[in-house]
Amino acid sequence: MSNTIEIRIPDIGDFDGVDVIEVLMAADQEVAKEESLLTLESDKATMEIPSPESGVITDIRVAVGDVVKEGDVVAILQVSTGSGETPSVEDAVVEAEPAVKEPVEIKAEVAVAAPAVETPQPVATPAPAVSVPTGSLPHASPAVRRFARELGADLQRVTGSARAGRITRDDVKAFVKQALSSGTQIAPQATGMPFDLPPLREIDFSKFGEIETLALSRIQKLSGSFLARNWISIPHVTQFDEADTTEMEAFRKANQELARERGTKLTPLPFMIKACVAALKQFPRFNASLSIDGESLVLKNYFHIGIAVDTPDGLVVPVLRDCDQKGLLELAEELAEVSQRARDGKLLPRDFQGGCFSISSLGGIGGTAFTPIINAPEVAILGVSRSYMKPLWNGMEFRPRLMLPLSLSYDHRVIDGASAARFTRYLADMMADIRRVML
Repeated sequence: MSNTIEIRIPDIGDFDGVDVIEVLMAADQEVAKEESLLTLESDKATMEIPSPESGVITDIRVAVGDVVKEGDVVAILQVSTGSGETPSVEDAVVEAEPAVKEPVEIKAEVAVAAPAVETPQPVATPAPAVSVPTGSLPHASPAVRRFARELGADLQRVTGSARAGRITRDDVKAFVKQALSSGTQIAPQATGMPFDLPPLREIDFSKFGEIETLALSRIQKLSGSFLARNWISIPHVTQFDEADTTEMEAFRKANQELARERGTKLTPLPFMIKACVAALKQFPRFNASLSIDGESLVLKNYFHIGIAVDTPDGLVVPVLRDCDQKGLLELAEELAEVSQRARDGKLLPRDFQGGCFSISSLGGIGGTAFTPIINAPEVAILGVSRSYMKPLWNGMEFRPRLMLPLSLSYDHRVIDGASAARFTRYLADMMADIRRVML
C-alpha cells in the first residue's frame, strides 16, 4: 500500500519569492527520505528542499527559473510501503537548510565541518581525486559549492557518492577530514586560498596532567568555522576612539521612569543604535557589502542593525530591522524582547537575516578596547567597552566626563583608515549630543 502527499515550500523567512535554480528530481524517480529534490536561491541564501519520505515522484510542478513562495506545491510524492504512517500535508512541509551567512543562516553547513577541523580522525578509505574534463564543473548544488568554498576544498578533487556522481556535503566533509588527517592540501596552491595550512597535531594532554573534556555548545560549533573564515579572509583593521557620553547618560537617566511606565528599561544601547544609523547615512560605504567576485560594492538603503547577545550557549547576533524608523523606547522594547528570546533559544532563522552593521557591547562586563570580528557580508562592526570617568580640559579647567571606548573593525578592501577615523569621530559627536541625530 502507498500514499500520495504534496511537497510544499516551507517557511523561507521574509522573502516574497525565491528562484528555483536547480531541479534534482524527475518524474517516476525513486527518492530516499531527506534526499534533495530542488534548490532555491534568494539574494541572501541557498536552500535545498529534501524529500519528507521515501517514495516515487509522480508529478513535478516547478521548473528551473520559476519563482516560488511559502506553501507552493512543488511535487507529488507517492510514499513507499514501509515508510510508516501516512503523513499529513502539514507533515510533508519540510524545513529548508539555510546555506549562507551570519550565526543561523549557515548552521546546516558548518555543523558537520567544525568537529572535523578540531579533531581530525583518520579515514579508512581516503576519498580519491575525481577526474574531471578541463573546463567542466563538478556535479554539486550551489549550497554544496559554497560549503566547499568555506572550507577551501577543491571540488574537482572530490568524488561524489550520490546519483550520477553528484557531490554531497558528506562527500566534502570526508574529503576535508581525510586531507587534514594526512597533511595534504585541500585546495590547489595556485588559488592562494588562506586554508592551505599545515594541520594541527593532535596532542594527548593527559600525559602532562589531569584534564577534563568539555563539549562545545551547538552555537559555538556553528559559529566557530565562520568566525575563523571571516578573520582569515577579511583584512581587518580596528580604529579606536572615545565618545563623551556625559550628556547622553544624563538624558537616559532622566527618561528611565518613562521607560518603566512602558514596561521596559532604557539602556545606552538604543542611543548607540540611533547614532550608528546617523553615521551609516553619512558614510554609505559602511552600510554595504562587497560582491562575491570583489568587483563591486552593494550599497544598502535600509538600516538593519545586528546586536550581539550573550547567551548561556554562546554569542548570537539577531537583527533589529528599520532602526531608522524607530524611537529610543521602541528600540529598547525590541531589544529586551529579542534578547530574552535569544537566551531562551527561541530565535528563528529570519531573526538573523538582513543585517547591515553590527554592534558588540561589552560595557556591562568591562575592558578598555577589543577587536571585534566582522560579521560578513557586512563590512564593519562596532565594539563598545565599559565607560569611565576621565578629566578633560575645557580651556579653563579639567572637568570629569563620562567617556565611552569605541572599537570599529572594518574591511580594508572597502574602507580606508581615513574614512574609518571620520566615521568614529562622527559617531562620537552624535553620542556627545544625541539631539543631533534628529537633525
